[in-house]
Amino acid sequence: MTERSSEVPGFYRRSTAERRAFVQRWAGLSDEELRALEFPPGVDAGVVERMIENVVGVMSVPLGIATNFRINGREYLVPMAIEEPSVVAAASNAAKVARAAGGFSAQSTAPVMIGQVQLVGVPDPAAARLRILDRRDELLAAANAKDPVLVKFGGGAKELEVRLVASARGPMLVVHLLVDARDAGGMNAVNTMCEALAPELARLAGGRAVLRIISNLAIHRLARAHATFRADQLATPTATGAEVVEGILDAYAFAAADPFRCATHNKGIMNGVSAVVLASGNDFRAVESGAHTYAAWQAAGDGTVVRPLTTYEKDRDGNLVGSIELPVPVGLVGGATAVHPTARAVVKILGVRSARELGELLAAVGLAQNFAALRALATEGIQRGHMELHARNYAASAGARPDEVDRVVERLVREGPIRLDRAKEILEELRRNAG
Repeated sequence: MTERSSEVPGFYRRSTAERRAFVQRWAGLSDEELRALEFPPGVDAGVVERMIENVVGVMSVPLGIATNFRINGREYLVPMAIEEPSVVAAASNAAKVARAAGGFSAQSTAPVMIGQVQLVGVPDPAAARLRILDRRDELLAAANAKDPVLVKFGGGAKELEVRLVASARGPMLVVHLLVDARDAGGMNAVNTMCEALAPELARLAGGRAVLRIISNLAIHRLARAHATFRADQLATPTATGAEVVEGILDAYAFAAADPFRCATHNKGIMNGVSAVVLASGNDFRAVESGAHTYAAWQAAGDGTVVRPLTTYEKDRDGNLVGSIELPVPVGLVGGATAVHPTARAVVKILGVRSARELGELLAAVGLAQNFAALRALATEGIQRGHMELHARNYAASAGARPDEVDRVVERLVREGPIRLDRAKEILEELRRNAG
């Protein structure tokens, strides 16, 4: 038997149907399995084929709506694209608790992104830094000449910074170009400006320009949100509201003290943030990278490894006050947000009017998600909600009809274990008894 080869000349020239047929033969997919790659209704195949290379289909992710969000006095329905159970429900429940004290308050800084130009082989880095800064106005003007439309709308290159960076390859001079991206993510504009400036920066420094690219550590493009979670809204059958507040404060202190816990703490925040970023067609990898690096960058100032993106305190009335700050390099102009039909619909549902408003919403969602997780951890444990939703998935996988799902789930959760084989046994028993 001839060994398969992944070297496929001209694969990108083939039609989607031809690529699917090739993949079907390669992997031995059944016709039913192949149909799972098909474009869903409402998605233009031509649009998807222009978004990435070698398209064979679409990987659909569930899209849910988180309710109850009030941010800066405005009401929001929040679409979230995610496969993890309980995230949408948790965000909705947290937002409902926050409403009792007025909802979320959020703010943001100007949408300034950082472009980096790396200069190596500079013989006099300190003096070169001053030579570059001395030409600040000319360099900014040259950068802005590359995007007059962005400048027209109030954006463009605003400032220049020069850093001396020690590295294993010797000292480097790194120029930061600070660009107000307005309602765009900023990648194309910033990268173009950095490319344009690189030759002159290399000449001024007497060295060689290597990388010219945007940074995802958007420390100048921040969103902040805070909310009060009233103690009288937090009581459970087994704990008073005051006890729940203390439990959440203990959980937060654990994350602040231990990087192993902090990693999961911040991941829970991003469950909410990334779900909205993905739904809106923005680059969730950039937002994830920036948020986690920001948590470490902030921690460097106080000598720790990583810091929680959220903070929790108790006010004078014994209520819990939560806050969050994170970079939000997102936009409403360009990219998938502008071309993907689902992303366009999501933005319309959100009703956000600017990239800054979207960033503020993301901060509020991240805080809500984190509060919900800490509340569950400090009371019943995180697994209860997860297990009920897993049971629902197992019931559906076992073949339960809509009118049977709730009964299968109830018995799975009550009797255990929550497994697919047990769901099938319960379903068979229910149908025998009904017959």
